[in-house]
Amino acid sequence: MNLAAHLRVGSLEILIALAVFGAIVRGWRAGVPAVRRHPRTVRLQLKVHDSPGVVGAARDVAVTLGDGLPAAVIGRSSAAQVGLLDPEVSRRHAQLDLTRGVVYLSDLGSANGTFLNGNRLKNEGIEVRPGDDIDVGTTRITVIEMA
Repeated sequence: MNLAAHLRVGSLEILIALAVFGAIVRGWRAGVPAVRRHPRTVRLQLKVHDSPGVVGAARDVAVTLGDGLPAAVIGRSSAAQVGLLDPEVSRRHAQLDLTRGVVYLSDLGSANGTFLNGNRLKNEGIEVRPGDDIDVGTTRITVIEMA
C-alpha cells in the first residue's frame, strides 16, 4: 500500500469520527445532559425510635446534608445533629454524609457498631436510601425521605 492509500484511509477515519462527534453533540442539544448533575444538598427525613417495641415512641428528625456542610453526626453528644439518649450509643457513633449526590452512612469507631438493614458496617461508608433502617445501640432510625 502506498502513502496516498494510507492518507485516504486516515482521512476517512477522521471524517467518521467527526460525524459521530457531531451526532453526540446534537443529542446533547436535544436535552440529553452531557454530565449528570448531582444535588448539592439533600434533606433527610428520619424517624427515630428511641424505645423499641413501645408504640408511639418515635420522633421525626430532619437533617440537611450538602457540599461544604459538615457530616451529620448520630450520637449522644449535645453537638450531634441526630441526638440520642441511648446509653448503648457512643457520643459520636455514626455519621451521614453527602458525596456526589449519594448519602453515605459511616461508623465512627463506635464500641457497639452501626447496622444498616441488619448488616454491620465495616470500615467504609455505605449508601443509604429511603426505607432503610439504621440501628445504633437499641435505637432504630428509619430513613423516611430524601429530597
